[in-house]
Amino acid sequence: MAPKMPWPTYLLDRVGLPDSHKLEVYRQHGGYAALEDVLRKPWKPEEVTAVVKDSGLRGRGGAGFSTGLKWTFMPDPAKDGRRRYLAINADESEPGTCKDRVLMEKDPHGLLEGCLISAYAIRAEAVYIYVRGEYRKSLAVLQAAIDEARAAGLVGKGILGTSFDCEIWMHMGAGAYICGEETGLMESLEGKRGHPRPKPPFPAGYGLWGQPTTVNNVESIFNVPFIVQRGAEWFRSIGTKGSTGNFLCGISGHVERPGVYEVPMGISARQIVEELAGGVWKGRKLKAWFPGGSSTGMLPAAAIDTPMDHDSIKNAGSMLGTGAMIVIDETVSLVEAEYVIARFYEHESCGQCSQCREGTQWLDQILHRIARGHGRVDDPALLESLARGMAPAKTICALSDAAAIPTLALVKNFAAEVQEHATTGRLPAGCVSILAAQDLQEAHA
Repeated sequence: MAPKMPWPTYLLDRVGLPDSHKLEVYRQHGGYAALEDVLRKPWKPEEVTAVVKDSGLRGRGGAGFSTGLKWTFMPDPAKDGRRRYLAINADESEPGTCKDRVLMEKDPHGLLEGCLISAYAIRAEAVYIYVRGEYRKSLAVLQAAIDEARAAGLVGKGILGTSFDCEIWMHMGAGAYICGEETGLMESLEGKRGHPRPKPPFPAGYGLWGQPTTVNNVESIFNVPFIVQRGAEWFRSIGTKGSTGNFLCGISGHVERPGVYEVPMGISARQIVEELAGGVWKGRKLKAWFPGGSSTGMLPAAAIDTPMDHDSIKNAGSMLGTGAMIVIDETVSLVEAEYVIARFYEHESCGQCSQCREGTQWLDQILHRIARGHGRVDDPALLESLARGMAPAKTICALSDAAAIPTLALVKNFAAEVQEHATTGRLPAGCVSILAAQDLQEAHA
């Protein structure tokens, strides 16, 4: 089982059990009891939606929007008889993020039960799980779990002997970051190029194949059976008033024990780094950290006591995002680190919007220039001006924001270092170039 935490856990309690991915083990530990209760009581679909909404569950995919409220955006079935779909966003492509993979590979039936209950709530007849292209093991484990569930009468027609019908299908992406955006995901699912769609119309009104569709993240849906079984009040008792429940924090970078840990909303970032991840590695000092993936923007070491919840991280000048912390020690040039991030977003831009297409290229080029020792005195101001032209919300999707936000955080929180690097052309004292190591690797490739 998962390591014992000094607070109540539930998300990872089955992870680590022998054969935790199998239906038999899942049922031995209470699996599918919530679905059985919903279907045989029976609950009304709107009752399921109400308990999830009342729980305060916020999406764990990055935006932090209310899951139950999102479900209410589906049209009234009495007035709209179209087919309905639930799409699960398992395209975990945000750099630094790997928590959904743990759930899919170690406890796939937990996700499937959440999918079925959620589909019942929104009256969806099919669920599509969209897995990122590199997650081949996740796809294989989930598909095997679906086959087990179908053979046991848990997927397909007449689930558990009731009138509820629901299919679950897997779809593998092709490794594009942009397909993590919900409308880009739907385009890809339909067999088209994964370009995000302008909104409106929103997916709840015009989603997959023009039908009402709700898109939710893996971890969000994984919470649903627990909320149904234990109630909204139980879920609200964990975390903070504005950010309820536990979340999976995947911490990586310069720590002694990187990994995925289950923690309550509102825990301090320091507690995660020092108590769970073993502190900054090699006895070094903390320099900067990302709260929730590369698109959330670096915070300085002085902000490490910030509580890990949506409101506190926002007030600190960043976002909780996917809850994926990236820790950076004192030997790293933050300009070089930001250049690596900018290069990623430039590569992943789909090119539809000029602010993103041109802006990501310019961020990449300017940061590369500074990192290589050819910066100019006015480059920090140029970076800020350019990034402000890209965000917030100036393009079809949020990729432009994802590229601009960490740049703005860099020039705001680490202004002196950026200015020194641009002006002198030298790394800050005590830093070791990560680009020099890359050059050496490429020279011997």
